Amino acid sequence: MTERDYNECVDKYADNVYRFIYGNIGHKEDARDIVQSSFEKLWKNRGKVKPETARPYLFEIAYNQMIDHLRKVKRIRLKGSFNESDGIAYQPSNESKKALDLALASLNEMQRSLVLLKDYEGYSYREIGEITRLNETQVKVYLHRARVQLKNFIGKKENIR
Repeated sequence: MTERDYNECVDKYADNVYRFIYGNIGHKEDARDIVQSSFEKLWKNRGKVKPETARPYLFEIAYNQMIDHLRKVKRIRLKGSFNESDGIAYQPSNESKKALDLALASLNEMQRSLVLLKDYEGYSYREIGEITRLNETQVKVYLHRARVQLKNFIGKKENIR
Protein backbone atom coordinates (compact mmCIF):
# COMPACT_ATOMS: atom_id res chain seq x y z
CA MET A 1 0.00 0.00 0.00
CA THR A 2 1.40 3.36 -0.99
CA GLU A 3 0.99 6.62 0.87
CA ARG A 4 -1.64 7.63 -1.67
CA ASP A 5 -3.54 4.37 -1.12
CA TYR A 6 -3.41 4.98 2.62
CA ASN A 7 -4.77 8.52 2.26
CA GLU A 8 -7.59 7.24 0.05
CA CYS A 9 -8.34 4.62 2.69
CA VAL A 10 -8.58 7.32 5.35
CA ASP A 11 -10.93 9.37 3.17
CA LYS A 12 -13.13 6.39 2.31
CA TYR A 13 -13.35 4.50 5.58
CA ALA A 14 -12.72 6.83 8.53
CA ASP A 15 -16.40 7.71 8.94
CA ASN A 16 -17.52 4.09 8.58
CA VAL A 17 -15.04 2.83 11.16
CA TYR A 18 -15.99 5.64 13.56
CA ARG A 19 -19.71 4.92 13.13
CA PHE A 20 -19.10 1.21 13.79
CA ILE A 21 -17.02 1.80 16.91
CA TYR A 22 -19.23 4.58 18.27
CA GLY A 23 -22.29 2.41 17.68
CA ASN A 24 -20.75 -0.26 19.86
CA ILE A 25 -19.28 1.76 22.71
CA GLY A 26 -21.36 4.93 22.67
CA HIS A 27 -18.54 7.25 23.72
CA LYS A 28 -17.31 9.78 21.16
CA GLU A 29 -13.82 10.39 22.49
CA ASP A 30 -13.04 6.72 23.03
CA ALA A 31 -14.37 5.94 19.54
CA ARG A 32 -12.10 8.62 18.06
CA ASP A 33 -9.11 7.22 19.94
CA ILE A 34 -9.81 3.70 18.71
CA VAL A 35 -10.21 4.89 15.11
CA GLN A 36 -6.99 6.87 15.33
CA SER A 37 -5.02 3.94 16.74
CA SER A 38 -6.52 1.66 14.07
CA PHE A 39 -5.33 3.94 11.29
CA GLU A 40 -1.95 4.19 13.02
CA LYS A 41 -1.62 0.39 12.96
CA LEU A 42 -2.68 0.35 9.31
CA TRP A 43 0.04 2.92 8.56
CA LYS A 44 2.69 0.88 10.37
CA ASN A 45 1.68 -2.26 8.45
CA ARG A 46 1.03 -0.58 5.09
CA GLY A 47 3.82 -2.55 3.47
CA LYS A 48 2.00 -5.80 4.23
CA VAL A 49 -1.50 -4.64 3.27
CA LYS A 50 -2.82 -4.58 -0.27
CA PRO A 51 -5.15 -1.68 -1.14
CA GLU A 52 -8.00 -4.08 -1.99
CA THR A 53 -7.81 -5.70 1.48
CA ALA A 54 -7.40 -2.46 3.42
CA ARG A 55 -11.08 -2.12 4.39
CA PRO A 56 -11.51 -5.52 6.07
CA TYR A 57 -8.03 -5.25 7.58
CA LEU A 58 -8.90 -1.85 9.05
CA PHE A 59 -12.20 -3.06 10.48
CA GLU A 60 -10.49 -6.08 12.00
CA ILE A 61 -7.94 -3.84 13.69
CA ALA A 62 -10.68 -1.49 14.91
CA TYR A 63 -12.80 -4.38 16.16
CA ASN A 64 -9.87 -5.84 18.13
CA GLN A 65 -8.99 -2.40 19.54
CA MET A 66 -12.62 -1.96 20.59
CA ILE A 67 -12.72 -5.33 22.36
CA ASP A 68 -9.48 -4.50 24.19
CA HIS A 69 -10.92 -1.12 25.18
CA LEU A 70 -14.17 -2.66 26.46
CA ARG A 71 -12.27 -5.23 28.53
CA LYS A 72 -10.12 -2.49 30.00
CA VAL A 73 -13.13 -0.32 30.84
CA LYS A 74 -14.87 -3.21 32.60
CA ARG A 75 -11.89 -3.59 34.92
CA ILE A 76 -11.88 0.05 35.92
CA ARG A 77 -14.04 0.94 38.90
CA LEU A 78 -15.31 4.48 39.04
CA LYS A 79 -14.73 6.33 42.28
CA GLY A 80 -17.21 8.99 43.24
CA SER A 81 -20.54 9.58 41.64
CA PHE A 82 -21.72 10.55 38.24
CA ASN A 83 -24.65 12.86 37.75
CA GLU A 84 -26.67 13.05 34.56
CA SER A 85 -25.92 16.77 34.43
CA ASP A 86 -22.15 16.10 34.45
CA GLY A 87 -22.12 14.61 30.98
CA ILE A 88 -23.64 15.43 27.66
CA ALA A 89 -26.81 13.48 27.15
CA TYR A 90 -27.36 11.86 23.79
CA GLN A 91 -30.61 13.08 22.28
CA PRO A 92 -31.99 10.88 19.49
CA SER A 93 -33.67 12.78 16.70
CA ASN A 94 -36.88 10.75 16.80
CA GLU A 95 -38.69 7.99 18.65
CA SER A 96 -37.80 5.18 16.23
CA LYS A 97 -34.11 6.06 16.46
CA LYS A 98 -34.39 6.04 20.24
CA ALA A 99 -36.12 2.65 20.17
CA LEU A 100 -33.43 1.21 17.89
CA ASP A 101 -30.65 2.58 20.09
CA LEU A 102 -32.26 1.00 23.15
CA ALA A 103 -32.67 -2.29 21.32
CA LEU A 104 -29.05 -2.28 20.16
CA ALA A 105 -27.91 -1.46 23.70
CA SER A 106 -29.75 -4.56 24.94
CA LEU A 107 -27.47 -6.80 22.84
CA ASN A 108 -24.15 -8.11 24.06
CA GLU A 109 -20.93 -6.79 22.49
CA MET A 110 -20.62 -9.59 19.93
CA GLN A 111 -24.23 -9.40 18.78
CA ARG A 112 -24.14 -5.61 18.49
CA SER A 113 -20.91 -5.78 16.49
CA LEU A 114 -22.36 -8.35 14.10
CA VAL A 115 -25.54 -6.34 13.52
CA LEU A 116 -23.59 -3.14 12.92
CA LEU A 117 -21.12 -4.82 10.56
CA LYS A 118 -23.83 -6.55 8.53
CA ASP A 119 -26.74 -4.14 8.54
CA TYR A 120 -25.00 -0.77 8.89
CA GLU A 121 -21.70 -1.36 7.11
CA GLY A 122 -22.85 -3.97 4.58
CA TYR A 123 -20.16 -6.59 5.09
CA SER A 124 -20.67 -10.13 3.84
CA TYR A 125 -20.82 -13.04 6.27
CA ARG A 126 -17.34 -14.11 5.16
CA GLU A 127 -15.88 -10.64 5.74
CA ILE A 128 -17.53 -10.40 9.16
CA GLY A 129 -16.05 -13.79 10.01
CA GLU A 130 -12.60 -12.53 9.09
CA ILE A 131 -13.02 -9.39 11.19
CA THR A 132 -14.40 -11.16 14.26
CA ARG A 133 -12.48 -14.41 13.82
CA LEU A 134 -15.66 -16.47 13.68
CA ASN A 135 -16.52 -18.94 10.96
CA GLU A 136 -19.27 -18.05 8.52
CA THR A 137 -21.80 -20.39 10.14
CA GLN A 138 -21.19 -18.87 13.57
CA VAL A 139 -21.69 -15.40 12.12
CA LYS A 140 -25.03 -16.43 10.62
CA VAL A 141 -26.24 -18.11 13.81
CA TYR A 142 -25.14 -15.28 16.13
CA LEU A 143 -26.58 -12.66 13.78
CA HIS A 144 -29.90 -14.52 13.61
CA ARG A 145 -30.06 -14.71 17.40
CA ALA A 146 -29.27 -11.01 17.67
CA ARG A 147 -32.02 -10.11 15.22
CA VAL A 148 -34.53 -12.28 17.10
CA GLN A 149 -33.54 -10.54 20.32
CA LEU A 150 -33.93 -7.12 18.64
CA LYS A 151 -37.36 -8.11 17.32
CA ASN A 152 -38.48 -9.30 20.76
CA PHE A 153 -37.14 -6.17 22.44
CA ILE A 154 -38.79 -3.77 20.02
CA GLY A 155 -42.03 -5.78 20.13
CA LYS A 156 -42.55 -5.12 23.85
CA LYS A 157 -44.38 -1.88 24.59
CA GLU A 158 -42.66 -1.40 27.94
CA ASN A 159 -39.28 -1.22 26.16
CA ILE A 160 -40.39 1.55 23.85
CA ARG A 161 -40.98 4.79 25.75
